[in-house]
Amino acid sequence: MKKIMNLYILFFLMLFLVALFRPYAFFYGLQRGSLYSLVALPLALILGIVGLLNLAHGDLLTLGLYLGYILFNQLRFDPIFSVIVIAPILFIIGFVVYKLTIERVLKSHHLNLLLITFGVSITLVEFINLLWTSRPRNVYVPYATKSINIFGINVGAYEFLYIAASIGVLLLIVFILKKTRFGQAAFAVGQNPKGAAIVGINVKLVYTITFSLATAMIAIAASLMIPRVSIFPHLGGPFTMRSFCLTAMAGLGNLPGIVLSGITLGLAEAIVQSIPGYSGWSDLVFFGVLILVIALKGYRRAVR
Repeated sequence: MKKIMNLYILFFLMLFLVALFRPYAFFYGLQRGSLYSLVALPLALILGIVGLLNLAHGDLLTLGLYLGYILFNQLRFDPIFSVIVIAPILFIIGFVVYKLTIERVLKSHHLNLLLITFGVSITLVEFINLLWTSRPRNVYVPYATKSINIFGINVGAYEFLYIAASIGVLLLIVFILKKTRFGQAAFAVGQNPKGAAIVGINVKLVYTITFSLATAMIAIAASLMIPRVSIFPHLGGPFTMRSFCLTAMAGLGNLPGIVLSGITLGLAEAIVQSIPGYSGWSDLVFFGVLILVIALKGYRRAVR
């Protein structure tokens, strides 16, 4: 408990120092990091309960973005409210993908699971390419370009929705896991699937619903991102890698840690971008963080 408190103190001290010396990087990093967390939380849910690293996670996000683009372009559906349509569609897609591919190899070697999700990822990218080509698509809504002045600094107002959404999704997942019968069953399965099966929990059903529900949650990030990104088939790949990085940083099952790690990563990238002549190095930050975290965890285990 004391160690966790020290980490929280260190985190808020870091926020204060960045806000003091790099205020623009603070706001930009806070917004970007919250978006990373918003995308990573469903991946962490799947990894924690099903024990699966879904390499197609970002590509499902891309598919959600294209669905939102179609809703706006054809039906003039507001991007934010498109989540009510995208989420059920992604839930069904997640259900079908899980049943047709992942469930069939779930009990095999972990390498087979990685390969099957990698195959799903490639299939989704090529499917999107065939339907919509590789030409970037954009959605414009006036409210997404508004800015506000905070202590003399102009920052995007729309991106603060990422912060609210990441906290909201975190609370939603915690509520599901702790306050619903399904969540309690899912938590038990994540801890000990064999023991859960012995006491009568339908483990296969829990896995299926968890994967489908987590896939549907990606729609929240997709609907918020639609007005602020150029949509193209390979957009989701970097988000898969960053989501895995955040899960490695926070540790398996540490959902609040995902949010804190996302903000930390976003701030690190924003600080590098704010240094003249080094903005291009920001994309390498999360690779460095990932390598450092895995190396430190491996060292600690070796020492023990």
